[in-house]
Amino acid sequence: MNTEQIKLLGDELYQALCQRQQVKPLTSRFEDITIEDSYHISLQLLQRRLDAGERIIGKKIGLTSKAVQNMLKVDQPDFGYLTDKMAFSQGQEMPISQQLIQPKAEGEIAFILKKDLLGPGITAADVLAATDCVIPCFEVVDSRIDNWQIKIQDTVADNASCGLFVLGDKAVDPRKVDLSTCGMVVEKNGSVISTGAGAAALGSPVNCVVWLANKLGEFGIPLKAGEVILSGSLVPLEPVQAGDYMSVSIGGIGSASVRFV
Repeated sequence: MNTEQIKLLGDELYQALCQRQQVKPLTSRFEDITIEDSYHISLQLLQRRLDAGERIIGKKIGLTSKAVQNMLKVDQPDFGYLTDKMAFSQGQEMPISQQLIQPKAEGEIAFILKKDLLGPGITAADVLAATDCVIPCFEVVDSRIDNWQIKIQDTVADNASCGLFVLGDKAVDPRKVDLSTCGMVVEKNGSVISTGAGAAALGSPVNCVVWLANKLGEFGIPLKAGEVILSGSLVPLEPVQAGDYMSVSIGGIGSASVRFV
């Protein structure tokens, strides 16, 4: 895929984001598109957001569960960039009806870094040493691709299907909780809809951050002190709409909640 095609597709996805419109899957239009092509497209999409005044505040890891990897026929996670426009605080209403197209919520553990991490060679011990705290989180993913008809190249190009996210109001030292076995309970409109554990994401959310640091290290990109790192879903995706209320509780860490409008 040439540079001009990459730029045009990045611009197309940016316009779809701004106008809340869906586009046909890139993989249905460009059969030879590669994952590397898609990362370049995502960088063009990101650049358009930065040019509009947004700033990078972190990164996210997607496709961490085996079930989702099998669905998309891939054997690795993917990643995207978080900007300040995506972030919401506990208790703040999230305007998905105004900003998103086909949102789905997932419970995660967010890592807040206090030191830079630059791969390759990053270990789980390195990640724990570089992490200031972990916080319960809801990530609300969205797709600019028609009806979520995505293959790995589509979601990578679309900034790993980033939408919005909300962090809980309690932060915990990651060395004081077993992130592999901690249990997660997600409720929607007062009813429990899913449960999970830290091991659902590559065996531990820490392993997800290890993967991300080493993957980005291949491109010379660090995880930076102060950044928010969303480590991947521990439960199935849940479609949401305006009027819904969701909460997530994680053993030993705390809870987060969000009301959608």
